[in-house]
Amino acid sequence: MTPQPGSAGDVLTLISAGSATTRSDLARLTGLARSTISQRVDALIERGLVEEIESGESTGGRPPRQLRLHTEEHAFAGVDLGATHCRVALMDMSGDVLAECEDALLIGEGPEKVLAHVDRRLDRLLGEVGRPRSALRAMGIGVPGPVEFATGRPNNPPIMPGWNDYPVPEYFDGVSVLVDNDVNVMALGEHRHSFPDINHLLFVKVGTGIGCGIMAQGRLHRGAQGSAGDIGHIRVSGHEDAGCRCGNSACLEAVAGGAAIARRLTELGLPAESGADVVALVQAGNTQALRLVREAGRHIGEVLASLVNFFNPEVIVVGGALSRVHEHLLAGIRETVYRRSLPLATHHLSITPSQAGINAAALGAGILAIEHYLSPDNINRIVNA
Repeated sequence: MTPQPGSAGDVLTLISAGSATTRSDLARLTGLARSTISQRVDALIERGLVEEIESGESTGGRPPRQLRLHTEEHAFAGVDLGATHCRVALMDMSGDVLAECEDALLIGEGPEKVLAHVDRRLDRLLGEVGRPRSALRAMGIGVPGPVEFATGRPNNPPIMPGWNDYPVPEYFDGVSVLVDNDVNVMALGEHRHSFPDINHLLFVKVGTGIGCGIMAQGRLHRGAQGSAGDIGHIRVSGHEDAGCRCGNSACLEAVAGGAAIARRLTELGLPAESGADVVALVQAGNTQALRLVREAGRHIGEVLASLVNFFNPEVIVVGGALSRVHEHLLAGIRETVYRRSLPLATHHLSITPSQAGINAAALGAGILAIEHYLSPDNINRIVNA
């Protein structure tokens, strides 16, 4: 159902965006009669979504009353599930973080154990900020594997044994749950946190594997089945001997991912098991690790150069474990992208490390939940219920 112009959902969108702070603003922007605006606003106030307060800035006569989101009685959660960690951020309706925590947690333990842990952490965080479980309106969860977004079910995730087709949203009672690939929520979190005015952005996660989140016209682009941005399995010429976990060879992540670099360092007599070990060696000034990270950046840059020509982004943000040595990784990426992409496509292109950092996924998952809850369709359902 497409909301009618000036519906309660549209009115809330104007208020939440800061485009309208008074009833007069709403009447002017929507063209609706003041009586209709009053009906919409009163319904939102009755549902606890909006509050109206005196601004205290009177120039004579009755002080004007300001409209704003009623954030105190609502809570939202952003959950970042990695291969070895769980990060949970509790947020209010405006997107401010109320409380957060991070724990070591193996996603390979399976959905029941992992989601039970998340459930306990939600109760603890809600208790810390003095809000009941009933205040939790929606939650977003980012997972390190492909997801069918419409159902919230992981789809054959290679590092998530036991999760395939598991109905994650159904585990949590009484709350809307949205599940997405971790790099998608990272892209959303980075965009809303650091680049809200940018329309076209690519977020590239370089960790054990490599993935890409796509923001087009300020919105996440997932593709027909939710697999858009899976650049880790684009073929890199000249590396046919690099076997990939997907069963093919010469995939980008099998050549330039953190696990691939760690494997090559081990072969050179520098034991490394993960991207974190690679980062430690680079930070210690190991020249072999420095060389391989920059070389990985060039390989990633080859793939991104094609994406730049195709998609023409304004910004490419690089995050993930290896972004902690971004000065070396980005040097290789920039070198290749600017050399191999069309000048028109790179004229205003910025390639930068993540500014949201390790919080990007949890922030993005929380924002995913908030934007779903505040969408005009959902607000209209709440008001009309």
